[in-house]
Amino acid sequence: MIRSIFCPRQGARQFNLTPDQMTQALQDPEGLLWVSLEETNEEEVNAILRDVFHFHPLAIEDCLSDGYQAPKVDIFSDYLFIIVHALQSDFPLDHLDTMELNSFLGTNYLVTSYTCGQMPPVQAVWERLERDERLLEHGADFLCYTILDQLMDEYLPLLDTMDEEIDRLEDEVVLAKPERGVLQRILALKHSILTLRRIIAPQREVMNRLSRDDLPQIQDAHRIYYRDIYDHLVRIHDLSESIRDVATGTLDTYLSAASNRLNEVMKALTIVSTIFLPLSFVAGIYGMNFEFFPEIHWRFGYLYVWGVFIVIVLGMLWFFRRRGWI
Repeated sequence: MIRSIFCPRQGARQFNLTPDQMTQALQDPEGLLWVSLEETNEEEVNAILRDVFHFHPLAIEDCLSDGYQAPKVDIFSDYLFIIVHALQSDFPLDHLDTMELNSFLGTNYLVTSYTCGQMPPVQAVWERLERDERLLEHGADFLCYTILDQLMDEYLPLLDTMDEEIDRLEDEVVLAKPERGVLQRILALKHSILTLRRIIAPQREVMNRLSRDDLPQIQDAHRIYYRDIYDHLVRIHDLSESIRDVATGTLDTYLSAASNRLNEVMKALTIVSTIFLPLSFVAGIYGMNFEFFPEIHWRFGYLYVWGVFIVIVLGMLWFFRRRGWI
């Protein structure tokens, strides 16, 4: 689907423009054209990007690529090509995934493209435009900022969810017998945090360049807005690092507790084996097949042996407790 809106310098706004109308709209330097390419046929997208906007073939190739593209900003003579990643909201915490949003930002136009179904940040801006079209009066760079800000804001709820999850894991780890699967949940959370940090780090650099570099596509008065997104990403990066440290500490605590429980089990087995060692020795002596065995003919020999066993067990238990081993 191709959605578009054109806000001319004079006249009424136009929606769902044809390629010819897009070409004509680009001739208005004070107008604003937004084209959103959403799960559109590759040939149709390629035709618009190449024939209407005349973007560089390498930028078009990156835009249409099915493979993973790292967040970046490429600077061309009269436009910027920006790649950022939004969160897949329907994915569980232990399988964090992202959606790629490609944007071409010119002085009087913005082209966004994605092939992942619904892109909530973009959809939210379209809904906002339906309520208040004055958003288009601030220019293409401000419209681009609005989409990017909406996209980055979705990372904060994810961090809150991660923080709540690590709190639950900490509470479970300190229990005497944590539930099965705690280790897998800790490792899955660490993997999600690592994935998040790999996404945030380059996007932070993208926002830093957009807010600091002298780019004609971004008005000086609007750089501070991109700087605000950069500050949010710095905060998100710091929070993710803090959660990662807590997750690492929780994992160390779990492994230490598991090691202690294993040591307790080994200690109990060792005590039992040590107690049965002298008993086996005594039983082995009286199990020898000699013809003359004086104790065998004792009337109370059987009870005598049991008495020896009990004395040995009680004596060893007293010795172990005296040494602080049990």
